[in-house]
Amino acid sequence: MVDKIPMTIAGYKKLEEELKERQQEIRPRIIKEIEEARAHGDLSENAEYHAAKEAQSMNEGRIMELEGTLGRAEVINPKKMNGNTVKFGATVKIVDEDTDEEKTYQIVGDLEADLKDGKISLSSPIARALIGKEEGDSVEVTAPGGTRGYEILEVNYI
Repeated sequence: MVDKIPMTIAGYKKLEEELKERQQEIRPRIIKEIEEARAHGDLSENAEYHAAKEAQSMNEGRIMELEGTLGRAEVINPKKMNGNTVKFGATVKIVDEDTDEEKTYQIVGDLEADLKDGKISLSSPIARALIGKEEGDSVEVTAPGGTRGYEILEVNYI
């Protein structure tokens, strides 16, 4: 059985866009580079040819990876969810119980995680601690930097 990969609609669209760009823009450009390098003659000592072939190999590998990921994607629309319980797709506002620093995170799939954008992976220690909890609950998160306590202030599905 194939494992499904949970992701939001935005994450799915981002991967689709990358796949389209690699297939329709990057692939033809690399093919053209290979043709031009071939025209220079002796392929055994042709650095441009070898670089283009390597780029082609890397691009085709990424295309295969994207196709596999998109084929196994389980797209979840957070806007169709509700409640005060933290689940995949939730945007959670928490406060550090020691420093009173507030943070807001959306819980997304591993491939979408981007801490700078406030998106944390479902498999991250903080997301694992938050899943199943509700507004007002306190959680302890054990991470490489030590254990921290957080209170859940808000749970939204936007």
